[in-house]
Amino acid sequence: MSNRLFQGVIHQMKDVVGRTLGVLDETGAVISCTELSRVGELADLGGESLSVNAAVVHNGYTYKAFGSPIQPEFVVFVEGTDTIAEKYASLLAVSLSSIKQFYDEKYDRGNFIKNVMLDNILPGDIYLKGRELHFNNDSIRVVFLIRFAFPVEISVFDMIQSLFPDKNKDFVVNINETDIAVIKDIAVNIDNKDLKKLARSIIDSLEPEVAGHAVVGIGTQVKGIKDLAKSFKEAQVALEVGKVFDTEKVIVTYENLGIARLIYQLPSTLCEMFLREVFKRGSIESLDHETLFTIQKFFENNLNVSETSRKLFVHRNTLVYRLEKIRKLTGLDLRVFDDAIVFKVALMVKKYLDSSPIKY
Repeated sequence: MSNRLFQGVIHQMKDVVGRTLGVLDETGAVISCTELSRVGELADLGGESLSVNAAVVHNGYTYKAFGSPIQPEFVVFVEGTDTIAEKYASLLAVSLSSIKQFYDEKYDRGNFIKNVMLDNILPGDIYLKGRELHFNNDSIRVVFLIRFAFPVEISVFDMIQSLFPDKNKDFVVNINETDIAVIKDIAVNIDNKDLKKLARSIIDSLEPEVAGHAVVGIGTQVKGIKDLAKSFKEAQVALEVGKVFDTEKVIVTYENLGIARLIYQLPSTLCEMFLREVFKRGSIESLDHETLFTIQKFFENNLNVSETSRKLFVHRNTLVYRLEKIRKLTGLDLRVFDDAIVFKVALMVKKYLDSSPIKY
């Protein structure tokens, strides 16, 4: 669509400028030109590196890039190497960049994807608009939601976008000042570990700009465009749940949230009622820091008394004494599997209540 858009502008400027004008895409192919026979040709730039900041002169033409500052999407060229040619190139680059931005806001695929993710488009219109924009409705996609601890600068967005150069399949979308979503076209039945590796590569590529200040939530894999909103919401939930239960993780997947996801969806009143029922004999606050640390290690070592005592560097009898003390305080024997499950859930519920707003 950009080809026709640019061609219309260039055609109108042909008689005014009186020189050969044209536009190259990111591969160096001529997509619009006052000489129609040249459309489709590959331009010879002599290995020159192009940027949006300066014009480049080569082989009788002046070239000026426009688009993203890090990875320009298009280049205008004007016949001639004089200052007039450079002015024409700069003027044409500004004009086409503004026209494209206006067009993209109304029609572009990324904007459509964003509206689908945010549920800003009617379900009945998704299929029609997707077909109009030539989306493959059989593709498998997944949403990565990158959340920063500070407002994102445009350079960070451009860096992430440069990691996904295939704009026909993958999309990078600004959600708000701290969130950026990546919609990735993936192979069928790709392993969850591979998705985590991709998320890790995104974070690593942003170092040191976002060191320790970015987390990634990963939704489930969905087929078609309509369910992208589902994958996006799951990525949001993954980040919110991870903020409560997995504060040390920088990559959280929705599929691995487990019971934490269920607890997060419970109303606060129900959680408080559950805690009162579990700790009838005494409040969970009655357990000191050492006792809670012992409980944590006991769970980490799969309720194994010998292994836990070894990790805690205490005698086995000391650990048994502590577990017996917990039983007397709470009525729950952590050496019994059912009691251990109840206690584990209760600790997670307490953590949830301490870190989240009241929900009814």
